[in-house]
Amino acid sequence: MRYELVIFDNDGVLVDSEPLSNTLLAGYLTELGHPTSYEDSLRDYMGAALHRVHDLVLERTGERLPDDFDDVFHGRVFAAFERELEPVRGVVDVLEKLTADGVPYCVASSGSHERIRVGHRTTGLDRWFGQERVFSSEDVGRGKPAPDLFLYAAERMGVAPEKCVVIEDSPLGVQAAVAAGMDVYGFTAMTPAEKLEEADGLFGDMRELGGLLA
Repeated sequence: MRYELVIFDNDGVLVDSEPLSNTLLAGYLTELGHPTSYEDSLRDYMGAALHRVHDLVLERTGERLPDDFDDVFHGRVFAAFERELEPVRGVVDVLEKLTADGVPYCVASSGSHERIRVGHRTTGLDRWFGQERVFSSEDVGRGKPAPDLFLYAAERMGVAPEKCVVIEDSPLGVQAAVAAGMDVYGFTAMTPAEKLEEADGLFGDMRELGGLLA
């Protein structure tokens, strides 16, 4: 393999959480008087840290979200995760192959450490991701599309950015990887290919990823 580190996004790449979380986010924003469809949520917030929701609502309406917005939203998301969350189909096979080949990997997610832990514990992916392999936007000053999170993950894993490849499914994440000087492959299972056109390659099934990384 030509890469020394594979960096996975989490939501939508490792765990099939985007439909759940964006449905809940759209519903909660609508409850609060900011009408938002599921499609709006995917377009505006998929792949972003939660502060982007606060920033865009304030920018568009001049109103701030409630102080307990994050806690309430996370509570709803975690409850849904416990009931319904599944790993992305085929991703366990990818992780098994990387482990067998001795290729280092990690996760770098816009989600909080707690969100990552809950999702991994529920889906059984925690066996693949010890804490030393988990990086969150909470660890850096700026989330995606800034490159900070990917650069931080590479530094902590001891690999130069140009030797890393990122697996992403959101336009913001692809932009962040490009800004970090890393190769990036876009996962199109949920995102139209044209929205990930900055990626070095595209794939719609996890079973295709091994061939791209070889």
